[in-house]
Amino acid sequence: MATVVTGIGCSHGPQLKTPPSGWAERGLADRRNPALEFRGRAHDFASLRAVREDFSEHCTPEAMQANWDASQAAMDRLGRHVADADVDVLLIVSSDHKEVYGDELLPAFAVYWGDDVAHVPFTEEQLAAMAPGLAEAALGDVPAETVVRACHPGLARHLIERGGEQGFDVAASRTLPPGRYANHGIPHGWGFIYQRILGETCPIPFVPVFVNTFYEPNPPSAARSYEFGRALGRAVADFPEDLRVGVVASGGLSHFVVDEELDRDFLTALRAGDERYLTSLDPALMRSGTSELRNWITVAGIAAETGLSVTSTDYRPCYRTEAGTGNAMGFVTWSRADD
Repeated sequence: MATVVTGIGCSHGPQLKTPPSGWAERGLADRRNPALEFRGRAHDFASLRAVREDFSEHCTPEAMQANWDASQAAMDRLGRHVADADVDVLLIVSSDHKEVYGDELLPAFAVYWGDDVAHVPFTEEQLAAMAPGLAEAALGDVPAETVVRACHPGLARHLIERGGEQGFDVAASRTLPPGRYANHGIPHGWGFIYQRILGETCPIPFVPVFVNTFYEPNPPSAARSYEFGRALGRAVADFPEDLRVGVVASGGLSHFVVDEELDRDFLTALRAGDERYLTSLDPALMRSGTSELRNWITVAGIAAETGLSVTSTDYRPCYRTEAGTGNAMGFVTWSRADD
């Protein structure tokens, strides 16, 4: 029987892929953004600054470099954690930013069950069309040349079928749609895990699990995300092949406005296995990039179902403006007590 033996959670924001000297470019975008989400309300930059403290001391070159260095070291530790677990397959849970699924069909939950998937670099034209500060970061999500990454269609189909038996009508993709970049490639939430955490040439096959965290009208609730994770955990446990399975939450934490109180409460709940907290998060708090907490909640449900517990956490609030915009970076490991 398959066994979930390990897990990690990792942010994948642009500031993990762009040295601090480039963070100011995204700060310029923040200053022009009329919809900076913070605790259930959308602000322009001026109104956000008016309701928050001054974060200037966290935006010095020294402070930003310290957060960059600590984040890089934390990601190196995550890579070693997965390597040490000697997994046969990974379930990577992340959110598609309408890179693949669009308004013609936007599933709340989807599982890809093809034999393999392309990991495709961006063209020069695509990079040139990206918002300021994003092109350099995007290069950290993709290989220099197309890589065909192995998947595990047997396990993926089993997750889809068992999900249906447990009340989750999971969308099934055997071929990814062409998507925004017209290349049928895996999006950045999954690509980043290979490029930065596992290594571009990592041969471990994976099952891409999609959660619609961002987009109305059908992002799942915190409770539904957690129960979906539990359903995935049960499905893995009764898969008949002898597999060592790892799980990955990709995305988060709070962004594009950093909310340290929310992040620290969330990480405390993960460490404690606090189901009540994790299933009751107000959807008004999970807006914009912070919505990717749903990916972590799904993996927390898998962990609860399969006997994983948090063994390490690291947290780095990476500010880029005095109003507190930026990306809070989280790095978590789960392990089995008996493994």
